[in-house]
Amino acid sequence: MDRRELAEFLRSRRARIAPSDVGLPAGARRRTPGLRREEVAQLAYISTEYYTRLEQARAPRPSLEVLAQVARALRLSDAERDHLHHLAGTPPGPPSGPSREVRRSIVDLLHRLPRAAAFVISAAHEVIAWNDLAAALMEDFSALPRRDRNLVRRVFLGPHPEGRRLYGVSDAGEFARSAVQQLRAASARYPDDAELTGLVAELLEKSEEFARLWAAHDVTAAPTLRKTFDHPVVGPVEVNCDVLDIADRDQRVVIYTASPGSPSEEALRLLSVVGTQRLDVPG
Repeated sequence: MDRRELAEFLRSRRARIAPSDVGLPAGARRRTPGLRREEVAQLAYISTEYYTRLEQARAPRPSLEVLAQVARALRLSDAERDHLHHLAGTPPGPPSGPSREVRRSIVDLLHRLPRAAAFVISAAHEVIAWNDLAAALMEDFSALPRRDRNLVRRVFLGPHPEGRRLYGVSDAGEFARSAVQQLRAASARYPDDAELTGLVAELLEKSEEFARLWAAHDVTAAPTLRKTFDHPVVGPVEVNCDVLDIADRDQRVVIYTASPGSPSEEALRLLSVVGTQRLDVPG
């Protein structure tokens, strides 16, 4: 364990996080940038005294659980998490759960596609980044709590009585089968992730259809090339579907585009102007 390097690394990562990044008030008495030690300790669910000793190179080797909690509190990337483990003398294992950190370049890419509805999903099918047109076409994800941004949960459990009609897509059945297959593969990659395990348990308990598809043990999903959204403002929108893998994060960028010169292209253009105002449409 390299205590001095570990201490300097922790201090450098703490200094780069603004309080607003983690939902804390900035306050008026901060003499240095970044979070305070007690704030990191609170976010990591460890004592301030112990975290202070880590940053002062006086603490014993931290446990794997403590390292995982500190990595989450400091919002470390996968590479930084691995580096943290090496400094602590505990070789890193595979990530405990699907990554939810989207690279800045990918977020920028989404917003450079104004004529395409584009979003990023994690290995657990949670929508973790999106552009304005995706919100207008599918759902205003910013208005949803995090758990409701999971497409598998929403396609099987609602929240509306019509379930799959939430997104009004033509391939709801195909998407359901594909999502279950991909979720089963993700569960094998992240067997120790409590959130993913809990999602599967919830779906098995509450959805007979999910349980039936899960029991098939299929893990190979056929790609979806086209689908149609039944939008309440602009009507049917037929889109091409392209998926780009982000291998190092186990994430996927989903891009919906309309054929040039088609009525659907005009519908997407209109949606880019209307935005999420559609949510106020009655019925």
